[in-house]
Amino acid sequence: MVQEFKMYINGDWVNSSSNNKIDTLNPENNEVWATVPEANEEDVNIAVQAAQNAFDDSWSTLHPKERGKYLRLIAEQLRQNASHLGKIETIDTGKLLRETETQANYIAEYYDYFAGLADKIEGTVVPIDKEDMHVTTTRVPIGVVAAIIPWNSQMLLTAVKLAPALAMGNTIVIKASELAPVTLLEFAKLIHKTGIPKGVVNVITGFGNPCGKALTRHNLVERIAFTGGPETARHIIKNSSYNLSQVSLELGGKSPVAVFDDADQENALNGITAGIFGASGQSCIAGSRLYIQEKIYDEFLNKLINKANNIKLGPPMSKETQMGPLNSLKQLEIIEKSIKDTEEQGGKIRCGGKRSNLSNKGFYFPATIIECENHNLPTAENELFGPILSVMKFKNEDEVIKLMNDNKYGLSSGVYTKDLGRSMRVSKAIRAGIVFVNTYRLISPMAPFGGMKDSGYGKEAGQESIKEYTRVKTTWYNASKKPMSDPFTMG
Repeated sequence: MVQEFKMYINGDWVNSSSNNKIDTLNPENNEVWATVPEANEEDVNIAVQAAQNAFDDSWSTLHPKERGKYLRLIAEQLRQNASHLGKIETIDTGKLLRETETQANYIAEYYDYFAGLADKIEGTVVPIDKEDMHVTTTRVPIGVVAAIIPWNSQMLLTAVKLAPALAMGNTIVIKASELAPVTLLEFAKLIHKTGIPKGVVNVITGFGNPCGKALTRHNLVERIAFTGGPETARHIIKNSSYNLSQVSLELGGKSPVAVFDDADQENALNGITAGIFGASGQSCIAGSRLYIQEKIYDEFLNKLINKANNIKLGPPMSKETQMGPLNSLKQLEIIEKSIKDTEEQGGKIRCGGKRSNLSNKGFYFPATIIECENHNLPTAENELFGPILSVMKFKNEDEVIKLMNDNKYGLSSGVYTKDLGRSMRVSKAIRAGIVFVNTYRLISPMAPFGGMKDSGYGKEAGQESIKEYTRVKTTWYNASKKPMSDPFTMG
């Protein structure tokens, strides 16, 4: 039975003004399991106006300690409903149930973290060079935030935007991905249960055009927080020129990982497997470019191939499954074309490489490893959002640094070595926003993440992210007993 969901606007559950619907598919069987409203420009305007009213009337003036209480209530709801949210996200995205349940529970930590920060943001006193003047700075909320969320890590990528935005006194309109929108609508039900003032949080569903376009161009939107691909980001930046809003972009990645000959191989094998085959490779930080030092190349690669061949592909709800389906047919077809092009240009498939026969309905693709002599081959150069690992060898430290940096993306990276000095040199030289040393694919509310180059700009999570959701206000106080001099009197 197909389930029907509504948007969450101004504390109410509503359909779109047009009553148009979007079908959402279950990637396990390619069947429609739910419908959501297809928001248009009118719906966007209602949602943004609701957020603006909430900002003006209550939320921005509420004491930070009180805002923190609401964030803690959201955290509590997440912990109580992690299992339910996990099941919904698994049905909607194809991600493993054990991963979605665990992540929904852990994401509560983000709301607790920013609840604690809400009343800890202090201003400054400026040692001004003007006699009898007292100057202070304070951080103030920006206003209405537009958050554009992708399908692949909805709870995390919402938390790193919603939690600091609310903590700092902003209100928000969240646009869920049309590919998997239901999870955020279910999350909105939990937010509603906290009793948060109406209009503070709004969740809408729709396509990039007109919904996303109208939202990012809206004259009341003061900040856009976007996670997605570089092409969409270019449209976001163009749209922001209409309202001159602040923008942060968390974009794609083609993250390089280097394994030196002194590395703990078991540790490196586990880290690489988690980095590229976890979540079926559908992660912006997926370690999809692997460089192995030539001395251990054959030995290490064979161990990795054996590990990949033993990954159990299957239904995402099953506890035995280690890797589930891809999210969409389009994604599957892009991967297949890239592999074909790479083969034609000299790439050698060492395992996987072809669509799984596990299901004639679901979008299943096995763990795939491809040897590439040239790291500019299609699978080694372009983000694929799938379990595709391109492997190359390197001679020395200087060479691998050049190879790791020779890509338009700069989000994440990994280094495996027992040499402390080398790990410090390499991590410093890599042009990426995140470097994992002897580990991979970890998150924390305390640790900021964000990229360089075509991977975007701005930071999410950690204290750095507070700056993204506030503006600095400077206030001058005249402490003199004398009146100001007449500016039009000479001498």
